[in-house]
Amino acid sequence: MAGVFPDWSKFLRSTQTSQSSAVLDRRHVYIVPSRTGFVFALMIGGMLIGSINYSLNMGYVLAFWLMGLGIVAMLHTWHNLAHLHISASKAPAVFAGEQARFSLILTENSGRERNAIGLKTNQKTGATTTVYSDIDAYDSTEIILGTDSKQRGWLTLGKVSVFTRFPLGLFHTWGYVETDLRCLIYPRPASPGLPIPTAIQQFHTQGSQTTHGDEDFSGLRHYRMGDSMRRVDWKASAREQGLYTKEFEGQGQFSPWLDWETTPGKDTEHKLSQLTRWVLDAHAAGLAFGLRLPGYTLSPAADEAHFRVALKTLALF
Repeated sequence: MAGVFPDWSKFLRSTQTSQSSAVLDRRHVYIVPSRTGFVFALMIGGMLIGSINYSLNMGYVLAFWLMGLGIVAMLHTWHNLAHLHISASKAPAVFAGEQARFSLILTENSGRERNAIGLKTNQKTGATTTVYSDIDAYDSTEIILGTDSKQRGWLTLGKVSVFTRFPLGLFHTWGYVETDLRCLIYPRPASPGLPIPTAIQQFHTQGSQTTHGDEDFSGLRHYRMGDSMRRVDWKASAREQGLYTKEFEGQGQFSPWLDWETTPGKDTEHKLSQLTRWVLDAHAAGLAFGLRLPGYTLSPAADEAHFRVALKTLALF
């Protein structure tokens, strides 16, 4: 408990979750008095001393009644967390600087309502989030934990603290869940402004020319995997006539190569940032683009899967 106890997460047992849910059984649930609990105990001690000194029978009654209340509260606090099921769900990719959002599923299988269950990431760097939730008996709820992402690559959620002080706040009960949930962090995109390398710059060395342009509509053909969603004839699809792709004739559309060697930047991260910006711009424009990195080449394409592979490649370079 921050401010009162040291960080015991390194020394206490943690339950682990992977594809199946982890359970906070009695071996993984810990309980200590909270600040309020310590004050409550000192108050009872003072009442007992005063009752002994002045022979106050009602003082004894009140002190022992409060002591019994504290014991019952301790049992309820422990049972509010014990045998809770926790499973890792998902973590969608984000760009560096955005908040990574990790999803955990809390499930109650013991037939009792859980109240004020708190979850907190155990990250040592970056801003963390504490989230509270109630869970009905035989029900489940999704908890989203956010943490700042500062650099590209994989960000692992790691150890999560699950805790509660319900019902009276006299005791702090907690456990640790070790997750393998991770979030892919894409490079931070450069500011818009630098255009994608043009055909004049790349045509003879790196670019390729397609046979269809965007000037004159020439007809429809059956949709093929990899076709841009922007060229799908959605009206025909709405009429249940099938999925067709629009074809155009005219000046060819240039498929740019986004090349590491010709990308401006003073260091690796600046180059990756600019390449990320070009990938975003090319995808937004519906261009089939290729990617060249040292030791790796990604052939030109324009579909969503190609877009995600390009971003993942830059994130893990």
